[in-house]
Amino acid sequence: MKRACGIILFFVASAVLAQERSPVTSAVKEILPHQQKNLVAAVEEMPAEKFGFHPTEKQMTFGHLVLHMIESNNYLCSRVGDTPEITAAVPLKQSDGKEKLVEALKASFDFCTAALGKIDDSRLADEVELFGGHTGSRAFALIALTNDWADHYSSAAMYLRLNGFLPPTAQPKR
Repeated sequence: MKRACGIILFFVASAVLAQERSPVTSAVKEILPHQQKNLVAAVEEMPAEKFGFHPTEKQMTFGHLVLHMIESNNYLCSRVGDTPEITAAVPLKQSDGKEKLVEALKASFDFCTAALGKIDDSRLADEVELFGGHTGSRAFALIALTNDWADHYSSAAMYLRLNGFLPPTAQPKR
């Protein structure tokens, strides 16, 4: 029993120490599972026949929003983690259907988890390629990534509500 407690304390102390040394990347790594859970649940909540829905002609369809989430995760996490971007043998389309898009969204979050596992705060000042051929710090890319997750959830929640569904964070606890 004492040995098990000692091992547990070692792992807790190691996690706390890692967070103290890399508070920024540790925070993003802590945010990821929560955002992953909510974004995947929001996409799963929307019925397949509503993936073509868009509130106005100028707004993207829900399927396009999901495709955008996947592409954004893959692009930014590859830049943040200095890892080659994952590319499908056949490029995804917004019309690929709910099942395929949900699977790709989950895979994009798995990719982000792996990519974030390769970095710490010692590399925050490194220059990385960003959208539109611009460059910025790895710290900027990390902040953009968490902002994207919040923005994407907000959009998905709005699309769900416009179709009479509650987003995951508004549903009663089960």
